[in-house]
Amino acid sequence: MVTFTDKAVAALKESLEEGDTVRVAVMGGGCSGMSYSLSIEEDESDEEDMLLEYGDIKIYVDPHSSFILNDTTIDYVISLQQRGFIFNNPNANTTCGCGSSFS
Repeated sequence: MVTFTDKAVAALKESLEEGDTVRVAVMGGGCSGMSYSLSIEEDESDEEDMLLEYGDIKIYVDPHSSFILNDTTIDYVISLQQRGFIFNNPNANTTCGCGSSFS
């Protein structure tokens, strides 16, 4: 299962408008083979998608991505070098220097 930290949920709440949903996915590409995707959508999900709910925030994950992202924690960080969502995926064998792609 994919989980979000309290900081990540708070950042999502600031970014979303009423009726928006969030989609977490894994896509081919990136310097290490696959890349993470976190997007805001207005569309409803496919019935096979996994639904995560944090208060009124609905987060959808497709079956393929949920398998790859199992046990992943999504956090939100603010530092001198970085600001944004980060994926802590214990199942990734390698990651690129920027942390946005993995294999």
